[in-house]
Amino acid sequence: MATKLLHAREISVASQLGFGPLATDLFYRLSKRLLDVVLASILLVLLAPLMVIIALAVALDSPGPVIFRQKRVLGEQSLSDPHPEQRVFEFYKFRTMYHGADQRLHRQYMSKLINGEVKATEGRKGLYKLEQDPRVTKVGRFLRKTSLDELPQLVNILRGEMSFVGPRPAIPYEVQQYKPWHRRRLAVKQGLTGLWQVRGRNELSFDEMVRLDLEYVQKRSLWLDLKIILKTIPVVLGARGAC
Repeated sequence: MATKLLHAREISVASQLGFGPLATDLFYRLSKRLLDVVLASILLVLLAPLMVIIALAVALDSPGPVIFRQKRVLGEQSLSDPHPEQRVFEFYKFRTMYHGADQRLHRQYMSKLINGEVKATEGRKGLYKLEQDPRVTKVGRFLRKTSLDELPQLVNILRGEMSFVGPRPAIPYEVQQYKPWHRRRLAVKQGLTGLWQVRGRNELSFDEMVRLDLEYVQKRSLWLDLKIILKTIPVVLGARGAC
């Protein structure tokens, strides 16, 4: 009964937020995009030597492509769309798994996580990552712990497919499992970091993560984006809840 009441309350809150396109301030959108382009360009130049080293380490550690490419769901969607999982972009990461690794293990795990069948600390290293995943390479474990595997997403940001701050982009099969109130996180551009990364990162449950994403949707501003970016740095350096 308590679970049903909680679910009803969450749907009510999401309904109050609305399921149509969000009214956004033009200055905020333009300034956010400018911040994304300038910061991503600077970081790509500064981090280019490090990215070359990482690429070599990945290539030497195991055979396969250096960059992992995957379809992820775009943000800034009309939430009345019955099939949001069909609007996708190509998402980049440094490869952390053995090439050709079976994705069914992750798919099964995410289905249980989204549906509340996995406890907050049960069998997982992070929100989206399984503990002691046999598919992860030696170099991949280090890249995940330090979040260095995420650096290629600077290209996604430059291309306008992502932003520095926003909900993390989901895999289409994850979105197919979403409850109606979960879909509200797709209303804004998906990001490299967000509120849940700086308030517990992968130590949170899926529903807790979505609630923080919805809080960001409601309160988003350029000042909030800057604060989240700055708070992300010590979180990453401390590898707290690292994925």
